[in-house]
Amino acid sequence: MTTTIPTAHGGRLAVVISLSGEGGVERMVLNLVERFAQLQLPVDLVTIRADSEHLSDLPGNIRHVDLGVRHATWAAPALSRYLKRERPVAMLVAKDRAIRSAALARRLAGVPTRLVGRLGTNLSAALDGKSAVQRYARYLPMRWLYPWVDLIVAVSDGVAEDTRRITGLGAERLQVIRNPVITARLHELARRPAPHPWFDEPVPVIMGAGRLTRQKDFHTLLRAFAEVRAGRPCRLLILGEGGHRQSLEALARELGVAQDVALPGFDGNPYAYMARARLFVLSSAWEGSPNVLTEALACGTPVVATDCPSGPREILDGGRFGPLVPVGDVRAMAAAIAKTLEQPLPPEELRAAVAEYTVERSAERYLAALGLTC
Repeated sequence: MTTTIPTAHGGRLAVVISLSGEGGVERMVLNLVERFAQLQLPVDLVTIRADSEHLSDLPGNIRHVDLGVRHATWAAPALSRYLKRERPVAMLVAKDRAIRSAALARRLAGVPTRLVGRLGTNLSAALDGKSAVQRYARYLPMRWLYPWVDLIVAVSDGVAEDTRRITGLGAERLQVIRNPVITARLHELARRPAPHPWFDEPVPVIMGAGRLTRQKDFHTLLRAFAEVRAGRPCRLLILGEGGHRQSLEALARELGVAQDVALPGFDGNPYAYMARARLFVLSSAWEGSPNVLTEALACGTPVVATDCPSGPREILDGGRFGPLVPVGDVRAMAAAIAKTLEQPLPPEELRAAVAEYTVERSAERYLAALGLTC
């Protein structure tokens, strides 16, 4: 693919994100940025926060612009100054609060920069259980400011529909683009040596990955594992760190399976684990488009997932590529795990299921959404 950027006003593309760690959103946006760099595009990576080790690995033709602010809510003045000074032809902004600040900043700057926002979370599901006042306080600024954005990109059909309901935007202002999950580096990392001694033993390893938080609902996975473990030898390994570590460790002891449960913490290369796990389980209560599920399939690993809003049903084609179980249903999850261990789908079929999630296809679609020539 040959890509050119219009030369007016220097012809730069701005990508705006708040970098607050090594999470999925950060990784997906930086995958895009690296792909844009491969295409020799002049890109500014504009950061609201810059707390990420990824910044040390940026390609040489990516210019890092630190706005010097710590929260997206207060970023509009600094971003407006950047827009007036640099006048990029297009700007891609990730996450809701940053999108709202960018919409205001463009108004303040009075520049013709095309503005595209990227949403990666089903916000209604994330705010489930919050008070009506809290939900209204989050939704109202979106309804005010999103009409000032040229296009909202959603990472799944579920996120797009949720955003339409919240904001009232017409279908022409929303577009679904799959995440740039699958890269050459993913496959290279997956081939690295086994990262845990359990993978050198014949006992099947069931795997989960993500922050140890309420959203990921690893307590349900742990209870389901205990039911499966009662009927056959197996082990559970959950990658990630977070506030639920102690309660998960206590639950493993209470269920009598602590010796077969490992919580190694965060690892920057989860793919070497995924490629060797017998089964990957997504137990989330909500998602936008769960990258770990896509990554496991790209590694050829069988999966089980909750039918949460949103993403798993789309990725698994309604259950064709892995069982979907109700959120929080221990018995259904245990049954699906046991069945998939006995009757896994072939790796090549699983990899084919996520062919739309390559960084090359995703970047091409993002460039078209940004109004850039492909």
